Amino acid sequence: MLRVEDILSYSAKNPLLFNQYVFLFLFTIMFAGFTLLHKQVRARNFYLLLFSLFFYYKCSGWYFLLLLFSTLLDYGCGFGIYIVKEKWQKKLFLVLSISSNLGLLFFFKYSYFIVDSINALTGADFKAYNFLAAFANGIGGENFDIHHILLPVGISFYTFQTLSYSIDIYRDRIKPCANIFDFAFFVSFFPQLVAGPIVRASEFLPQIRKPYYLSSSGFGKAIFLIMSGLFKKVVISDYISVNFVDRVFDTPEIYSGFLNLMAVYGYSIQIYCDFSGYSDMAIGLAALLGFTLPINFNSPYKANSITDFWRRWHISLSTWLRDYLYISMGGNRKGKLRTYLNLAITMLIGGLWHGAALKFSVWGALHGLALTLHKLWSENIKLPASRWGNYVSILITFHFVAFCWMYFRAADMYTVKLMLNNISTHFDFAGIGTRVLAYWKVFALILTGFAVHFLPSNLKNRAEWWYSEASYTVKIVLFVMVIVVIYQATSSDLQPFIYFQF
Repeated sequence: MLRVEDILSYSAKNPLLFNQYVFLFLFTIMFAGFTLLHKQVRARNFYLLLFSLFFYYKCSGWYFLLLLFSTLLDYGCGFGIYIVKEKWQKKLFLVLSISSNLGLLFFFKYSYFIVDSINALTGADFKAYNFLAAFANGIGGENFDIHHILLPVGISFYTFQTLSYSIDIYRDRIKPCANIFDFAFFVSFFPQLVAGPIVRASEFLPQIRKPYYLSSSGFGKAIFLIMSGLFKKVVISDYISVNFVDRVFDTPEIYSGFLNLMAVYGYSIQIYCDFSGYSDMAIGLAALLGFTLPINFNSPYKANSITDFWRRWHISLSTWLRDYLYISMGGNRKGKLRTYLNLAITMLIGGLWHGAALKFSVWGALHGLALTLHKLWSENIKLPASRWGNYVSILITFHFVAFCWMYFRAADMYTVKLMLNNISTHFDFAGIGTRVLAYWKVFALILTGFAVHFLPSNLKNRAEWWYSEASYTVKIVLFVMVIVVIYQATSSDLQPFIYFQF
């Protein structure tokens, strides 16, 4: 039974997630109020701003104050960049925005990594120091642990979002937002706040002043995306994770090489269903409120090269890194050698964006190396196009990506070594049949996930179109059926979205 204090207060043990019934309840209440205000643009936006801040409080507690700080900082820096005349003055405001945002990101995300690295190199025994906790203890008489630093949910996403605003003003691509509340709404819009897509001001701010419009087919498409996202997350991703993938990655040495390999395949579809499921829900929820968010995934395992993969996977991040990092370093304008170096550095930083650990650096470096080698190959070797050649390219690309996912998921580098050793030396071909029978439900869901993923795009688009054009009775019946299936598949402990940790 839901209690009022459970609904209104933050719980560190149970932060708000899209796949919780509490969120469904809160969104329903919010949407009821939204229907009364949707024709009044200013009131609608302010109402959604308040709900978005409440949503982030429910996700991250008092860290929502950091979100407000970033909002005020970049709003002020954006105006500063726009109104001053001298180039050095504009750069000063831009540096203030970049250094402040990245400083906070580094503090929360990389403090332990930096301190541990210094200790390992020098033999010292330094400890991370939480300056904000110490400040709160001194000012408010609190008793926070000054050596414990908790990563605020979604800080990597909204930091990149506010940074792009300042950089775009500096590049004369947009003008500053005239209203602080509109800018705060852009930064905090709850569907994409904690795990993307990373939305740019040039894409979102023009929508803020538009009248609300949602057609019957648009409503159906939004519900279809929400349903498909929930299904991907709860039925496929969570089940595979809890019942197989987590167990193998936690103790790979007790499983056969075959099961280790299946865990790698399982994680490949798990992370896709988890993250693309969140993106689907975010896009669908935003559409119900009259806003369009950019596509974030486009059947990435259909990619026939690593370059093609990054045009399909986490599109909002890959394009952000391209536009604000790769191009800023010179892109492909400084010669071939510099181009390859820029690619490698961009992906290495992209790996570190995901976390301060050697495994993420290796993951990013592998992708950077692959992108560089593919660019070198495509510039110097031309092979005749063929259907079977394309299939082989897809197969090779997928297995390279799956291999890299091992570094992304494993607890440490030693775990990857154990898994690779088991796969190469203890595969146990004779026991495959027995193990398939033992894990048949998990393997069936893994196969289902990949089968749906590899369906032709026009077939998936037809299913979405059919649902969006169906009668409200059909929509409701199918929605209820999917919710019942999701409820039956829900594990006892709700699984957080993978990208919440970034």
